[in-house]
Amino acid sequence: MSIFEAILLTVITASTPLVIAALGELVTERSGVLNLGVEGMMIMGAVAAFATAQMSGSPYIGLLGGIVAGALFSLLFGFLTLTLVANQVATGLALTILGLGVSGMLGEGYVSVPGVRLAPIVVPYLSDIPLIGSVLFRQDLTFYLSLALLFGVSWFLFRSRAGLKLRAIGDSHGSAHALGIGVIRTRYLAVMFGGACAGLAGAQLSLVYTPQWVENMSSGRGWITLALVVFASWRPWRVFAGGYLFGAVTILQLHAQAFGVGIPAQFLSMLPYAATIVVLVIISHNRRTTLINTPASLGKAFVPER
Repeated sequence: MSIFEAILLTVITASTPLVIAALGELVTERSGVLNLGVEGMMIMGAVAAFATAQMSGSPYIGLLGGIVAGALFSLLFGFLTLTLVANQVATGLALTILGLGVSGMLGEGYVSVPGVRLAPIVVPYLSDIPLIGSVLFRQDLTFYLSLALLFGVSWFLFRSRAGLKLRAIGDSHGSAHALGIGVIRTRYLAVMFGGACAGLAGAQLSLVYTPQWVENMSSGRGWITLALVVFASWRPWRVFAGGYLFGAVTILQLHAQAFGVGIPAQFLSMLPYAATIVVLVIISHNRRTTLINTPASLGKAFVPER
């Protein structure tokens, strides 16, 4: 295996959890809900997947455990914000803190325990193709699930009636309610979908990326996910591209240190967030230009409120 091929495989492994969690958060935010608890749901998915895999002996059951844990944890956020109408920002931050604490307590007995690794799926014949074979046809299940989520979310949001309703709720929940659309129910489903994706991303961390349990092993990836959704301007394909860009930056800082490149690791770590700020400035400028050059009656149609 060449050095380039090894680096590419590492980038894919590092990018997959970002793409999965970001696609889930994108659907949540498209419904008009901001869930800042992605980090907490991700770490809960990681510990649940590791523990379930240990008890069952199957990494696939572990994946299912991570998905269920993330979805159930997101229900807590949904109950507090959608039913009790608590502040979404404060609740999301509290969810992250709660997830980090609970996962540390539940995972205490699994520290230094050898993990159950999710083996790659080898596609006959296609996996023997030089470079492309090992990159595309010799990956674990979470990689293929990330591709399925990309196509599924894109189709759902822009090609299905249910996706149109969800986007209508995100643009104007009052108007959607007046049309008879179930706003709360749709938002509950969107929040649970985001939680399930975050749990799956956490499961990838403890079963594929680093097949072991380490406290706080999400290492801020939930926050990178939130930045990634904004960076992609709430578009699935941009999320996919941005996820791999952010993942490449993460791996780049590791290889830069290994090769003795004199670039501070902190500088490379801040690049995803700096890129997000630049994109936000560009988006804000474009929206301001659109509002200035568009009649008032058409402004809301071209620039939907979030």
